Amino acid sequence: MWTPEGKRPIVITTGSHKKTCVFGTITLDGRQLFRQYDTFDQYSFISYLGELKAKFHKLILFLDRAPPQHCHSKIVKEYFEKNNDVMTAEYFPKGSSELSAIEECWRQGKDDLLASKYYPRFTNLKAAITNYYRTKRFNLNIVKYLLRESANLC
Repeated sequence: MWTPEGKRPIVITTGSHKKTCVFGTITLDGRQLFRQYDTFDQYSFISYLGELKAKFHKLILFLDRAPPQHCHSKIVKEYFEKNNDVMTAEYFPKGSSELSAIEECWRQGKDDLLASKYYPRFTNLKAAITNYYRTKRFNLNIVKYLLRESANLC
């Protein structure tokens, strides 16, 4: 932000503490699926896994270490066990966000959606997030990220 010397910048905020959650997946061939939910819990995660299964049919998921109550709960483990013929979960080491390509999508989204932008209502922000992840194409080399992980495991 640029302001005249000696002037205090004015930052407009809504004062809201509302939250939204976005799950995202990018495949080796560049296909992607992003979905926004009102909560980040085991039920929204299972809903997202159902959408992944419907779109991609058979997959290996590389997941970060989200809070245990969300992605490692009993209900989520049971979902993976029930669908182990079409879905396998592999977890990145704790604190290794640089190994996950989806983290780059979150970084770009934060820069594009939040830097020097004001949304008068939370619904405006949610609509902008939905539109952004529906239309943005991330040209990331997923293999590069996966090889980075295998190099770190050696």
